[in-house]
Amino acid sequence: MTTHDLPLGRHVDYPREYDASLLFPIARSLGRAHIGLSDDALPFTGFDRWNAYELSWLDARGKPRVATATVTVPAGSPHLIESKSLKLYLNSFNSTRFDSDDIVRATIAADLSAAAGAPVEVAFGLPSIGNNDGAESIDELDVAIDDYGPPNAGHLRADPGAIVEETLTSALLKSNCPVTGQPDWARVIVAYRGPRLDRAALLRYLISFRDHAEFHEQCVERIHSDLQTHAQPQWLSVEARYTRRGGLDINPWRGSHGLAPPPAGRDERQ
Repeated sequence: MTTHDLPLGRHVDYPREYDASLLFPIARSLGRAHIGLSDDALPFTGFDRWNAYELSWLDARGKPRVATATVTVPAGSPHLIESKSLKLYLNSFNSTRFDSDDIVRATIAADLSAAAGAPVEVAFGLPSIGNNDGAESIDELDVAIDDYGPPNAGHLRADPGAIVEETLTSALLKSNCPVTGQPDWARVIVAYRGPRLDRAALLRYLISFRDHAEFHEQCVERIHSDLQTHAQPQWLSVEARYTRRGGLDINPWRGSHGLAPPPAGRDERQ
C-alpha cells in the first residue's frame, strides 16, 4: 500500500477472508525525524502494547471461536502498525477456518512481525484492570491553561537543587489522529529520578498536546524526548494508556536503557 491507499478516513469493505496484506506499516523514522531522533541512536528502549478485545475465527469444523489478545511490538522495530489496518486485519480472521488456536496466535505473530520488521509477541488474554503504578495525579492542580498546541516543551521546568524519585500521572492527555482528526484520549504516567519537575509546568505541557495531530507512539516519544532534554533526569519512564477504539487500545512505553518496563495493566477507561 501507499499512503494514498491508507484505509483510514474512507469506506472500506469488510474483509471476507484472512488477508495479511491489510496491515499497513508506517516507518517510525518519519515521526522521529521531527523531534530530532535517529533510529540508529535511540535514547530509550520500549514497546507498544496493544490490547485486542474483538478477535474471532472459525475452528476446523466451522464453529466460531472468540478471544482477546495482547500484542507487544518493540520500539526498536523500523515500523509501527497503523491501528485501523490492524483492526481490519484481525477482522479478516472472522470467517476463516484454522486447525487450532495456536495456529491463529502464531499466524498473527508472524504477520505482525513481518509488518513491523522485528519479532512481535502475541499472547491470548489481557492484563488485569487496576491502577498499580503508585502514581500521584497532577490533574487537580489549580492552574490556568491557555495553550492547546502545538506541544510546547518551553513550559517544562525542573529544580536541579532537589533530586527526587517519583511517579506522576495525568488523565488529561489528548491528541488527534493525524489522518482523520479524531481525538485520542490517554492517561500518561511519568516516572523518573532527577531534578524535581514543576508539576504545574508538566500539566501545562501535557495539555499543549490537545490540538496536536500525531500517532500515539510518536506522542510518547516526543514526551520522553522533551522531558529528557529539559529536565535531564538520571532515568526516565513514560507510558501512555490510550482508550479503546475499534476494539483496540494501545499502550506505548519508552524508558531509559536498562530500565525495567512497568507492570502490564489496564485502566478503567480502557
